[in-house]
Amino acid sequence: MAKPKRITKAVFPVAGLGTRFLPATKASPKEMLPVVDKPLIQYAAEEAVEAGAELLVFVTGRNKRAIPDHFDRAYELENELATQQKDKLLQLAQDILPRSVTCVYVRQAQALGLGHAVLCARPVVGDDPFYVILADDLIRAQPGVISQMRGVYEQTGASVLAVQDVPRSETSKYGIVETDGFDGDRGRIVSMVEKPAPADAPSTLGVVGRYILTPRVFEKLEQTGRGAGGEIQLTDAIRDLLSEEAAWAYRYTGERFDCGSKLGYLQATVEYGRAHPELGAAFSAWLKEQE
Repeated sequence: MAKPKRITKAVFPVAGLGTRFLPATKASPKEMLPVVDKPLIQYAAEEAVEAGAELLVFVTGRNKRAIPDHFDRAYELENELATQQKDKLLQLAQDILPRSVTCVYVRQAQALGLGHAVLCARPVVGDDPFYVILADDLIRAQPGVISQMRGVYEQTGASVLAVQDVPRSETSKYGIVETDGFDGDRGRIVSMVEKPAPADAPSTLGVVGRYILTPRVFEKLEQTGRGAGGEIQLTDAIRDLLSEEAAWAYRYTGERFDCGSKLGYLQATVEYGRAHPELGAAFSAWLKEQE
């Protein structure tokens, strides 16, 4: 097998309305919700950059101006911090991303689902393999999950999906994959279904918000009709791709927080607060006092 093409592009679908966090998300994107001192989207971007991404493609919608503003230069703020000689804060403001990284913003005009959001990135991604990261799936891992998955891609040249075992009662919340068995942390996918009822689920392996995809998936997305929820489902397109290309399920190492839910977001805030290099000890002591 020829050496797979190096992945340098990452797609972030961030056009969702975040209705589960209203009123907090009425004027601010859910991806800008902070976990301690960074917004969710920054954790996602840092994970992509760690895995070699040089071009970050944000698929946005209306009222998402805060995301490009966050990754842009803030000259007034930087000048004020420089004048006050607040060098540490100035560095934080300037070093959101390495300067070698380029951000591109693409508008998803209609809310037609994750598959449609990924398809919107096609003019930028072109014929290259790429990462997809869902920012509200915050996963604490070292190295990051996308970096872990990159190793499988480099060995196989195929698409890779992060999976975890989920309770059968919750299969209707996930894309569910079936494999031909696992060799260590990976298994070749033989079938997929989006949000099946527990009785219909072929397994309890749920896909979480990390993907490595080959560009052939765009052709399948073009042909994919609306599936579960009346949306164009990425799961359906990958399922159709299986007849032409291999795809792998990868059991990642790490701790996932579903920050698309209020409970998961609160859990992430507590756990990241405990681990914070400056605040962790004091915060942990305070938590203990509340017991």
